[in-house]
Amino acid sequence: MKKIEAIIRPEKLNDVKAALDDLGFHGMNFIQVTGRGAQRGIVHQGRGGETVTVDMLPKVKIEVVVGDSAVDQVIDAIVRSARTGNIGDGKIFVIPVDTAIRVRTGERGEVAV
Repeated sequence: MKKIEAIIRPEKLNDVKAALDDLGFHGMNFIQVTGRGAQRGIVHQGRGGETVTVDMLPKVKIEVVVGDSAVDQVIDAIVRSARTGNIGDGKIFVIPVDTAIRVRTGERGEVAV
């Protein structure tokens, strides 16, 4: 199993959620985060010529655990639905998961996901 963490633009959350739902992946977590990457923030031009740099931008982190055979399918769906083609679209990380346990039933492994 793998845990896929995707950091995306907040306005793309519903598109990504719908894409994962369409594939049958309904269990996921969403976390509001702030951060910076290659974009390194944005500069606002204020009145009177003042510039304000905001270097920590709001993003959403999506976490989903899937079986090894579904990793590429889930990644493709996230990329397809989150991409705008502009800097700041986000990142995806894939992390190994040793086991998963469903608390309600005690089931273990992929069946618990």
